[in-house]
Amino acid sequence: MITQIFKKLVSKNKGGQQDEEPRLPDGVRVYVIGDIHGRIDLLERLYAMIEADRNERPIAHCVEVFLGDYIDRGPSSREVLEWMVKGHSVCNKRITLRGNHELYLQDFLSDPGVISAWGQYGGLETLHSYGLKFRMPMGEDQWADIQKGLLDVLPPSHRVFLENCILSAGAGKYFFAHAGVNPQIPLDDQVAEDLLWIREPFLSHGSALPKIIVHGHTPAEKPEIEAHRIGIDTGAYITGRLTCAVLEGSDVRFLST
Repeated sequence: MITQIFKKLVSKNKGGQQDEEPRLPDGVRVYVIGDIHGRIDLLERLYAMIEADRNERPIAHCVEVFLGDYIDRGPSSREVLEWMVKGHSVCNKRITLRGNHELYLQDFLSDPGVISAWGQYGGLETLHSYGLKFRMPMGEDQWADIQKGLLDVLPPSHRVFLENCILSAGAGKYFFAHAGVNPQIPLDDQVAEDLLWIREPFLSHGSALPKIIVHGHTPAEKPEIEAHRIGIDTGAYITGRLTCAVLEGSDVRFLST
């Protein structure tokens, strides 16, 4: 199910084609933040830029949409989640989506064997950020102890935050998802696996969809704008570039570290 940010913004275009009306109505702005991956330093810098932008360009309604992948790879996953739990918002509403990396962490809490895959995609950095220590190379004999260690130190507020992240959201003629969508399936019928993991055939689809998909998950050197999508994962954990798409009317601009 699509979570609608503002019900009055929902587009009802027919035939899968975008029309020439503004993508968002007057007086509404959406700030969409890409994959953070444990870089609290970049998050704080980018958010200061968002706050300055809001102050310099006052608007009646603004919404923040975080596209997921708050954790892993970078050094400060715990600090990022703490910021998400406690951080103030400069907008009227904040929407937090789930990324595939959050899914790894949540699955590990119930199945220690998940670390065999999660550890290859930045999970070890997340465990280190919570103060956990383990031998390397990590053997299967450590999995249960590491899981117990994380359960012991993971703040309840972090777990609640992760559980409350959603898979998708919509506003006007935009649809927000971590990875993208299956272009062959109606937006209302998208499944979690695609919303969290898809690359092809979504990325190269090319043709317009009923809504423009704003997503992260697949890093690129700079934001990508195609007929059907806007990709804003700029590989923050390794490039130092964390990107925010600013959507207003039919205009798209970017803030970046």
